[in-house]
Amino acid sequence: MTAKNTTKDVESREDQFIETVKDSLDDAEKLLLEAADATGDKAAELRERAMRSLRRTREALYDTQDALLDKGRRAARATDDYVHDNPWQAIGIGGLTGLLVGMLISRR
Repeated sequence: MTAKNTTKDVESREDQFIETVKDSLDDAEKLLLEAADATGDKAAELRERAMRSLRRTREALYDTQDALLDKGRRAARATDDYVHDNPWQAIGIGGLTGLLVGMLISRR
């Protein structure tokens, strides 16, 4: 999988996640407002539907968290492998990064 495909995949998942969370929260809010005005069995049914919507949101959050942790682990592993395979290049990149950050900080 190329970096371009990975970026598109991440953006697609991000958009899907945001829409899922928005829809679930909107549903839960609407149902809870209706439940506030309702009584008896109707109120219990509305509260249950709101709870299902909130559970769906929680599941989406957990799925996204798992995906992000997995990507983070893979990125850390790839970085670790690169540093072990190319130690002098890694030292050079680290030194150059430190130099640039130092120059930026000293300009203030």
